Amino acid sequence: VAAIIIFPFVYKKIKAEWKTVIQSWHYLFWISLTGIALFNTFVYIGAHYTSAINLALIGTTSSPIMSVLFARIFLKEKIGWMKLTGMILCIIGVLFLLSKGNFQTLLSLRFSKGDLWVLLAAFCFAVYNTLVKKKPAALSPANFLFIIFSLGTLLVLPFYIWETTHTPPVVWSTNLVAAILYLGLGASVICFLIWNIAIGKLGAGRTALFGNLIPVFSSIEAAIILHESFTWIHVTSMIIVFIGIVLANSQR
Repeated sequence: VAAIIIFPFVYKKIKAEWKTVIQSWHYLFWISLTGIALFNTFVYIGAHYTSAINLALIGTTSSPIMSVLFARIFLKEKIGWMKLTGMILCIIGVLFLLSKGNFQTLLSLRFSKGDLWVLLAAFCFAVYNTLVKKKPAALSPANFLFIIFSLGTLLVLPFYIWETTHTPPVVWSTNLVAAILYLGLGASVICFLIWNIAIGKLGAGRTALFGNLIPVFSSIEAAIILHESFTWIHVTSMIIVFIGIVLANSQR
């Protein structure tokens, strides 16, 4: 769906940039495998075997840490004490939110095989974050996304075909179609595009820390759309995460 949506905006550029695509096929393969095929698949598999709080806890806190470490090792991005302090504050803010203001709640969590899938997903996205920084300059952002979305689809296709012969058929509904369209346009095309632009401007490590805002925004949206309660816990968590991000992005 994401590849189909973005195709009308790039089809004229594909021919002009095709030489770069062929020359960079090794790089495009690995970034499509980690960031598109494996990351998304592992998240969805993990969601079948673990709780929502574990899903958010492991994915939100581990991926930024891995991304910062990978950026330091492979991209030589510096980790100053301000960035380290900011990263720790972001993690505390997320944990405070997920534990509903009581950190003892985290001690009662039980981890399952689904958590391992989510941890693998976080690892794959951290690798993707690092690889995006190496994107060939000759590839336009939109065409780059079209290529990796298409390659990611091809990499998943054999497993999809296998799954259709071993699992019950999909029961289609209006809600399911709407969800898939949102994942294709919102969570894929729009989010990946602006995320990749941010990595180009800020670096992989600094950009990854903004992923800690996901549970914060989710809480706000849940209050607005689903009319869930929005308490002092959410506000406190939001403030801690914001302070952490500001510190991590401070120049001195």
